[in-house]
Amino acid sequence: MTNVPVLVGAAAVQVTAEPGDGLDCGSLLVEAARQALTDAAGTQLASHVDLVLVTRGLSMLDDGAARIADAIGSPEASVVAYEVGIPQQTLLNRAINAIRSGQARVVVVAGAETKRRDDLARRAGLTLPPPPPGPGRCDQLLAPEGEIVARPEIDVGAVAPVQQYALIDSARRAAYGWSLAEHRDDIAELWESFNRVAASNLAAAFPAPQTKAELRDPSPTNRMLAFPYNKWHNSQWGVDQGSALVITSLEVARSCQIPSDRFVFPLVGVESSQSLSLSRRAEMHRWPAMSVLGAAAAEHLGWPLTEVDATELYSCFPAAVRVQQTELGLAPDAPATITGGMSFAGGPFNNFVFQATVAMVQRLRSQTATTGLVTAVSGLLTKPGLAVWSTRRPDGEVLIADLAEQAAAVTETVPIDDEPAGPGTVASYTVVPVDEVPSRVVAIIDLDSGARAVAAVTDTALGQRVVEEEFIGARVAVTGRHFEL
Repeated sequence: MTNVPVLVGAAAVQVTAEPGDGLDCGSLLVEAARQALTDAAGTQLASHVDLVLVTRGLSMLDDGAARIADAIGSPEASVVAYEVGIPQQTLLNRAINAIRSGQARVVVVAGAETKRRDDLARRAGLTLPPPPPGPGRCDQLLAPEGEIVARPEIDVGAVAPVQQYALIDSARRAAYGWSLAEHRDDIAELWESFNRVAASNLAAAFPAPQTKAELRDPSPTNRMLAFPYNKWHNSQWGVDQGSALVITSLEVARSCQIPSDRFVFPLVGVESSQSLSLSRRAEMHRWPAMSVLGAAAAEHLGWPLTEVDATELYSCFPAAVRVQQTELGLAPDAPATITGGMSFAGGPFNNFVFQATVAMVQRLRSQTATTGLVTAVSGLLTKPGLAVWSTRRPDGEVLIADLAEQAAAVTETVPIDDEPAGPGTVASYTVVPVDEVPSRVVAIIDLDSGARAVAAVTDTALGQRVVEEEFIGARVAVTGRHFEL
């Protein structure tokens, strides 16, 4: 058996400061890494770090990994940055592979976002001091491949994640035959359950209790963003949150005298790098790629994912959670979060999977669970990731794999008509407010020709009507990026 990978250090850092204060993104990354190394409670562990992997987020910081390497006293470590659009599971898988192949002794994986700090300063009219000069070093800057959003979706302005996930959720409603009221109830009930978990999470950024009624319908404190979603259905990225994980081999961990109660072992780390935009998916309410990952994980483990002790499903929007539950065979009323999710625990833009993994490590170490499932979502239900962690050493190799080919094989597609003209049927839609009034209707339309179209119309009367009456199944005429009844 190759080197046994083990996670030995985990730390999440959340900064709350007055306007003009706080840590810049690079400093937050360094602080998270330092705390994660301290958490491992070993000797000379930092001097063995030879690979640092960091997500590049809103700060657009290229040299975050090098800042960590220099700060911890390992300036010779390889330093790599990953752009938005690459699943955070990819970094974890690379770290695990580097350890078990012997290419690295200790790997630090980290991410941080400081949008709250930036927003507070902007609202107060303050200019933040520039961050301290960094080393400017990045051995690799990796960018995602493939189409995340199709050109017609861009043309009608349906690029924002809240619109895309609203379209997915509306397609779910149609697939399951729910009324608009039943659908709103389901969203509110799910998010109320997440909010209850956040209320008991001391690290949650937005733990204030919210009831199903408060979450269900638009209000001055919960404005509509894209029907059926309101503000608090959206991942809240206005946070200053960073996290870091330290992964090494069992041999190095023992040589550094790390206590065994720090050990958490990866059992599975699977992902799919297949990239397919929403309007090209025949079944917009499904995510076959995540089903492929779940099946592979269960086969490797020898038991179904329903038997995992603790679960944290990526929760950028309600649709993401519900679709994952379906594809992974998890009960819709089973606990889906240990943090409270991205609306209430906080949703750092390109870092939440690491935050969630830190929470899972803490749960496993507390001995209230033996195994934990953490999922990742990149893009718009585009590239899934799935990890299973355990306090028990695996009997064999950890499963690390990119299952893109298998995902593509089971994902049915439809062609997009780039210049559509003719009749069709609304397959999904959302409504976006204009000046707080539901006005712009964006629709994905199944044309009679067999192709798909993405079209929109700004019509206040129609917008107000279709947030109260079902529009899926309506017949429309499409001309280019415009439709009419």
